[in-house]
Amino acid sequence: MLLSIANHPRDYAWGSTTLLAALEGRAPSASPEAEVWFGDHPGDPADVSTGGTLDAVTGGSLPYLLKLLAAADPLSIQVHPTREQAREGFARETGMDAGDPARNYRDANHKPELIVALSERFEALAGLRPVAETQRLLASLPGADGVRELSERLGAGDEATALRTTIGWLLSGDAADEVAEIVAGLPTAESEEFADALNALRGIAERCPGDPGVVVAMLMNFVVLAPGEAIFLRAGLLHAYVSGLGVEIMAASDNVLRGGLTPKHIDVDELLAIVDTSPAAVPVQPSTGEVTAYDVPVDDFALRRVLVDGEYRAEVSGPSMVLATRGELTVSGASDADVPVAVGRAVFATSDEPELVLRGTGEAFIAQPGAAV
Repeated sequence: MLLSIANHPRDYAWGSTTLLAALEGRAPSASPEAEVWFGDHPGDPADVSTGGTLDAVTGGSLPYLLKLLAAADPLSIQVHPTREQAREGFARETGMDAGDPARNYRDANHKPELIVALSERFEALAGLRPVAETQRLLASLPGADGVRELSERLGAGDEATALRTTIGWLLSGDAADEVAEIVAGLPTAESEEFADALNALRGIAERCPGDPGVVVAMLMNFVVLAPGEAIFLRAGLLHAYVSGLGVEIMAASDNVLRGGLTPKHIDVDELLAIVDTSPAAVPVQPSTGEVTAYDVPVDDFALRRVLVDGEYRAEVSGPSMVLATRGELTVSGASDADVPVAVGRAVFATSDEPELVLRGTGEAFIAQPGAAV
């Protein structure tokens, strides 16, 4: 069975008034449009065109949540737990109210995610940069006491330990003066090696004045994705989306530990307990032409990008979705006639559909549960 599904954009403050509107070919919105959810998550299940919401069809059993994400301003720096950490944390917090802003664990699941760029440029912070590289970035700033203090802390001991203790210091509230001195040096900093990162950091500092997360962001890899390129964000990896339009898919969870660039609750101790501070670049997965199947080492979801020109037959397994992001497309299954899928909308296929046929010309993303790993 095929069902047409849609949803209303969520109006988070960091959202864009233009990106989703341009994708769908409509006028800019009056308020921010940040995310469109295609799934059965109880926080905002997708609407079914024949009536009701998708959770009534699935029973809330989908292992993934597919989204359109449109960022005009940076999202919070965050990290997600492993399954084991989520189970332990959720059990510890069972006595807390579900809406308590100090609650870290909303469920007992992990939340790995993949972001694929749709816009010509999608900017993100992903993982921690090797300390030697960050020291070169800091050398481009004026030599204030705060810069020297940060540099000394980063050089104390092995890299992972130094990064962990430095992040804890920055977020503790004890480093406010040093943070202010470091951020004050960004407008005049110059570095050919880090020109893109410094431009992004200056924008982040303007949008998040006084936030220690600006300096945490200085410790992170700055990544720029072109259309069709992706990064996979595993448990424990510090990350934040900075700007752009993308397709995001994640495990069905709402567990987030924040590390800056937000007025929301930050549990520094719990953040430091689950974040992996081993520095390393996060691999960018390239677009591979007409069909790109992204490398996702989890069993919650799989995603492929398809450029359709005529017909594409997709073998699928389990409850699947086709999200249209460009052109004019239809989807059919074993027993259904062609179902039109407008840009910014999706078609949901129940588990009894082993093959989906996409016809027309355009771009689509096909989501389904992942293979066991």
